[in-house]
Amino acid sequence: MDFLLLLKAAIMGLVEGATEFLPISSTGHLILAGDLLNFMDHAKRGVFEIAIQLGAILAVIWEYRTRFISTFAGIGRDPIANRLLINLAIAFLPLAVLGLVFGDMIKAFLFKPVPVAIAFIVGGFIILWAEKRQHTVTIATVDDINPKDALKLGLAQAVALIPGMSRSGSTIIGGLFFGLSRKAAAEFSFFLAVPTLGIASVYSMYKERALLSMDDMGAWAVGFVFAFISAMIAVRALIRYVSNNDFTVFAWYRIAFGIVVIITAYTGLVEWTVH
Repeated sequence: MDFLLLLKAAIMGLVEGATEFLPISSTGHLILAGDLLNFMDHAKRGVFEIAIQLGAILAVIWEYRTRFISTFAGIGRDPIANRLLINLAIAFLPLAVLGLVFGDMIKAFLFKPVPVAIAFIVGGFIILWAEKRQHTVTIATVDDINPKDALKLGLAQAVALIPGMSRSGSTIIGGLFFGLSRKAAAEFSFFLAVPTLGIASVYSMYKERALLSMDDMGAWAVGFVFAFISAMIAVRALIRYVSNNDFTVFAWYRIAFGIVVIITAYTGLVEWTVH
């Protein structure tokens, strides 16, 4: 097995796990990191990114394993468990439907470094706007979310179909606009990631099954493990962070990062590929 390939796979896994649940866009970072590392050809890289995403999802399941176990054990008899599952199903639908309709068009036109960078910047200013508003908390915990709130959060998540906008960022910042506490918005985003990313990953891997190869299993395994570890750290860190801080730092990071990508692309300092 090529050691350099494994090293690149580990870096990609770290990027996926560290960014998947923060409001900074894992898709955008993976596109840019893959370009800088010259990691695999575009088609194989896409399948690899889907595989390591499952590592990040597993980190959330493990971190909240007690909640997931009690929820599934309470199906049909526990109103709190039933409400959470219904809310997750409702919130999942907008992105699923819009993704099926517009997914191929978005991949064709927007999965490129400069559009991703622009989305980074726009998303950063949206976060600044959200944090400047008066934030009145009307929904303190995930258990206080009702189906109407879930639909609004699902529509917010659907904005993340634009690469660089961030699935978690769209859901969390949307939650702030809709009156969720920062912790409730972050945790609902984590829970919603499980059906959203899990179903999308399985479906995408099925569609791209012709590209699956045992020769790539070593790189996949390394990327999966590093994504799991870094996602676990990121989830725990974000929950601690939002207890006493807002999301402004992520906004400025997004804006600065997006500007750097655009400058390097147009000056030729970095040869970003066009997929």
